[in-house]
Amino acid sequence: MAFEQSGHWLSAGRIAGFVIGLVLFLVLLLNPLGLPPAAAAVAAVSALMASFWISVCIPIPVTSLLPIVLFPLLGIMESGKAVKYYSNDNIYLFMGGFIIALGIEKWGLHKRIALLIALLVGTSPKKLVLGFLCATAAISMLISNTATTMMMLPIAMGIITATFELSGKEDRNFAIALMLAVAYGASVGGVATPIGTPPNIIFLGQFREAFPDGPRLTFFDWGKVFLPLVIIFLPIVWVILVKIVAPPKLKSTAGREVIRTELGKLGRLRGPEFRISIVFALTVLLWVFRQPIKLEIFTIPGWSSLLGNPGFMSDATVAIAMSVLLFLIPSGEKDRKGFLMDWRTAVRLPWGILLLFGGGFAIAGGFKETGLDLILGHGIRPLLNIHPLLVVAIICLLITYLTELTSNTATTAALLPVMMGTAMALKLNPLLLMIPATISASCAFMLPVATPPNAIVFGSGYVPMSKMVKGGMILNLVGVIIITLLVYYFVLPAWGASPLLPPWAVR
Repeated sequence: MAFEQSGHWLSAGRIAGFVIGLVLFLVLLLNPLGLPPAAAAVAAVSALMASFWISVCIPIPVTSLLPIVLFPLLGIMESGKAVKYYSNDNIYLFMGGFIIALGIEKWGLHKRIALLIALLVGTSPKKLVLGFLCATAAISMLISNTATTMMMLPIAMGIITATFELSGKEDRNFAIALMLAVAYGASVGGVATPIGTPPNIIFLGQFREAFPDGPRLTFFDWGKVFLPLVIIFLPIVWVILVKIVAPPKLKSTAGREVIRTELGKLGRLRGPEFRISIVFALTVLLWVFRQPIKLEIFTIPGWSSLLGNPGFMSDATVAIAMSVLLFLIPSGEKDRKGFLMDWRTAVRLPWGILLLFGGGFAIAGGFKETGLDLILGHGIRPLLNIHPLLVVAIICLLITYLTELTSNTATTAALLPVMMGTAMALKLNPLLLMIPATISASCAFMLPVATPPNAIVFGSGYVPMSKMVKGGMILNLVGVIIITLLVYYFVLPAWGASPLLPPWAVR
């Protein structure tokens, strides 16, 4: 869901969210559950913020600032400590990555990549759906889901219009499948990298804050387990779209002509596009090879270890360094003086998301500081005294359908601390519950309000609600199955982790 408020601020939903939040806040402060005072205060603040986040009664970024005021006021922690959560290392990873993404967008490189991928895959109706699905997913790995969808939407609409005009026939199913391919491709692709979608960043920050002795998950660590998920999921999405939800009826389209026309408008690869593609490729290489990569036969040494202080470097170091570099490299355009990046473009950063990250990290810190995560985990434990695989499935199901109606970013920020405590109470590895919760937050496909890509595509007018619900209902369940099995049988073993509680998580 977008951060901006829409509609009248006195809507019934917002008033209800505001009132419910305040009531929960006051009741939990009275401590009817008999919690330690500081833990009761954290529970009160968390309930208040969750209610405000879900109802958007005030802007989400504003709600995210409440810990700076309420944590010191309620004696949870001093002001200086509360503020530090808003300068978490992972916030700067997202900031640097987004500046690079804005540079790619500024010079139109993203559009060229998308068109070339679509042209490469093929231009029959079904192949075009696959092409747009793959192109959108590929771009969404490194650019925000919302920006990717907004960029791909007019291209897809152009292909639909040209197809109907040149063939003399309208194929609503083709239009529906192509539009849903854009929305679903953006959501699935964002899972593949740490910076692909905000829930990933929230998880990395909260996990590192809660378990400083736990594994440091690098860009390579993340990609090697979740890129396979995307590769598995995309063909399934494609088959469901073109076989079940909206099978195209046309035998051919004008797709190739439209794509070639659009590529022709872009012209030859310009100097700025080439230069920023080099910076982008170098950034990815620095992320991937920062830490040693252990293969079966040998180990590739990480470049950070060659500098003498590998612990001083992080993926955020790379992201900020390369984003700063964009301000120093001339664009090379004869008729446009300047550099690859300028501050006027950079200020388009989604500053509200950065504040939301900080608010989520602060809540997670409050849970750990007061022991509330362990208390809640022990309270939930009797309900989840079942096989760990079923616990993971329940978490995936819960988060997937909860984020159909709420912001996936805010939901992740609010629930990950509970996942930590629940895992420790069950004597399970926190990763076993936190990872499926994080990934499932990006896999809500059923309703327009579930994710910005869904909302944008639904707003085009091509996709009936019934078709989105039909496709989303199937894909939600498929996602739960894939994520559950992948996390339990592949992700943790690939990271050298056991489902059982590791030493670094024992308090």
